[in-house]
Amino acid sequence: MQFKDVFIDQNLKNKLLELVQTGRIAHAQFFLTHPGSHALALAIALGQYLCCENPSDEDSCGECPSCKQYANLAHPDLHLYFPNCITENIKKDPESSKLANEFRNFVFKHNFFVNINSWLNELKGENKQPSINIRDCSNILYYNSMRSFQNGYKVYILWGADKLYRDAAPKLLKTLEEPEEKSLFILISEEPDKILNTILSRTQLIKITRLSDSSISSNLLKDFPELTEQEANDIAIIANGDYIKASQLASNNEDETDFLEYFEQFFDSIFAFAHRLSLHEINYNGITEIISSISAQGREYQKQFLAFSLKMLRNILLSNTNNKEILKVTHKEQYVLDKFNGKFQLKQVSQMYELCNKAIYHITRYGNVSLILTDLYFQLAKVSV
Repeated sequence: MQFKDVFIDQNLKNKLLELVQTGRIAHAQFFLTHPGSHALALAIALGQYLCCENPSDEDSCGECPSCKQYANLAHPDLHLYFPNCITENIKKDPESSKLANEFRNFVFKHNFFVNINSWLNELKGENKQPSINIRDCSNILYYNSMRSFQNGYKVYILWGADKLYRDAAPKLLKTLEEPEEKSLFILISEEPDKILNTILSRTQLIKITRLSDSSISSNLLKDFPELTEQEANDIAIIANGDYIKASQLASNNEDETDFLEYFEQFFDSIFAFAHRLSLHEINYNGITEIISSISAQGREYQKQFLAFSLKMLRNILLSNTNNKEILKVTHKEQYVLDKFNGKFQLKQVSQMYELCNKAIYHITRYGNVSLILTDLYFQLAKVSV
């Protein structure tokens, strides 16, 4: 991974390059990141640059044996640690080294845009409590006590450092404070409050800023050429700097369109029913068709529809306040919000929000989706009176 391929603000890349070139790179870095960033890619690019045999002022060469090993995440002096847990193949004493191949494949599959939830899905460990454990920390101490394999930097990357097991973390304190020569530790996390202060105090803070909407939009058009410029701009606004979310929205763009249409029809009918309008305006047959369509999909799709409804209800609340500047909506969503402007009061929307959350809970508990959504419809109509 070269710096040129890392989707992060260029100013931050330049700062890291300057620290290396002036000899001011700290032996322990803490990358404070945010959801959907390319933080892991940045850490790999920094390690590759330090180990490159022919680096330029701007980047590693990408051609030397060291760079090629880094490109495959297979350099002998690159040590990756990440939250791990018991899996179908590892029944006891899990550790990062036992899942190294799975993690590499996972990282390449997602082009280094990774988060803990997708990693747990990969492991089928959604109900587990993953951690960077004592065995991982013991491995770090072991490798740090040895000479590097290629007489260069030894790079230790702890992705998801907030999952560093509390009983294991103190084992690293002395190593972080007095590491072996040419050792670089990079801790990556979105949640610094979950990391021991004694760990953080031994690191140099590197803040990874959120990507601009224009950067996300332009990159989406490269990765998803089927998107229109307007669609890319809309997705970038909603993603709020999270490129993982932006990619998911781009991949499921048709779902989002369906959800908006379903939401509009659902709440049009609810308002008409609550205010005793005509049967034509209530259009209950149309509602039963929507419920049937949603029920025929998987539970994730069903929960996503309700999560989308929660987002729209929240935006209805925001559109009726003086905080419209924090409203993140597409132009199509804005049209629907304008349509419902003034139709529902604050108390009603708050009750609707609670009812949708309850429906998500019951779907998660494997309730009958058709009955849950039908009941939700009448409950929403009841609080809309």
